[in-house]
Amino acid sequence: MASPKDLLGLIEQQYPSLSPSARQIAAYVQQHPIALVSKSTAEIARLSGTSKATVSRFFRQLGFESHQDVKDAMLSMREKGLPLPLDENQPDHYQQEIRNLAMTFDGLKPDTVDQVVSLLADSERITLIGYRNAYPLALHFRQQLKQVRSTVRLLPQPGQSLGEDLIDIPENEVVILLGFRRRTRIFSRIVDALNAHTTVLITDPTGQVYNQKVSHLLVCHPGQQHAFDSYAAPMSLISFLANRVFERLGDKAVKRATRIANMYDDLDELEP
Repeated sequence: MASPKDLLGLIEQQYPSLSPSARQIAAYVQQHPIALVSKSTAEIARLSGTSKATVSRFFRQLGFESHQDVKDAMLSMREKGLPLPLDENQPDHYQQEIRNLAMTFDGLKPDTVDQVVSLLADSERITLIGYRNAYPLALHFRQQLKQVRSTVRLLPQPGQSLGEDLIDIPENEVVILLGFRRRTRIFSRIVDALNAHTTVLITDPTGQVYNQKVSHLLVCHPGQQHAFDSYAAPMSLISFLANRVFERLGDKAVKRATRIANMYDDLDELEP
C-alpha cells in the first residue's frame, strides 16, 4: 500500500498518466479530499461523473489496494495533525468547543490533579518544555505560574540546544512537558532522558503512548472535526491549574502577585 504521507502528492504525481475519467476523479478529490473518508466508492463515482470500477482503478493506480486503504491513510494523516476536516457539514464551532472542554475536564482524575497542583506549588523549581504549537502554551503557563511563585523557567530557549539544561535538572525539580500532535522527533528522546525525574505531560489523546514513561498524564481534547485543532481545552486546563496553585499558596501567592503589580507600576510597563 502507498505511504499515507504521500497520499495527496500521489495524485499530482500520477496525474499525467491518468485516463480522462481518472482525471475527473482526481479533480474532484483534490477539491473535496474529505470525500475520500466521508463518501462511498459509488458516491465518489456519481459526484465525479465516472463509474465505481473507474474509481477502484484510480485508487489502485495510486498504490492502494482498496477504498478502505485510502480511508485508513487519510485518517492516519489526520491523526498525526494534518489539517483536514472530517465532516463536510461543518460542525457548530461553539458546540464543538464545549464538547472538547467537557471531555477534557470529565477525563481528569481528582487525585492526579491534586498531585500535580502540589508539585506546581511546592517543588523547588519548575521547568516547562514545549515545541512547535506547544511552545506558546508552555510560555503562557510559565507566565501564569510566575505570578504566584518563583523559579519557573521555559525550555528550550530560542536558538539554544537542550542537553546542557536537561543534564542540570535536580531531583527536587518538576518538569512539565507539553506535546500535541505532530510532536518533534526529539520529544520521545526528551521523555526518555527525564525518566528518573518527576514529569507531568499535558497532551492530546495521541500522547497517551507516553503514559508509562511520565509521572502524571493530563489529556486535553483538541477536537477532531475541523481542519485545525483547537487549543481552547489546554489553555483552559492551564488556567485551571494555575488558579488551583494560587489557592494552594494562599497569602504567599497574593503577596508575590502584589509585589509584581507594584513592579509593573515602577517600570511603567502596562497601560493604566
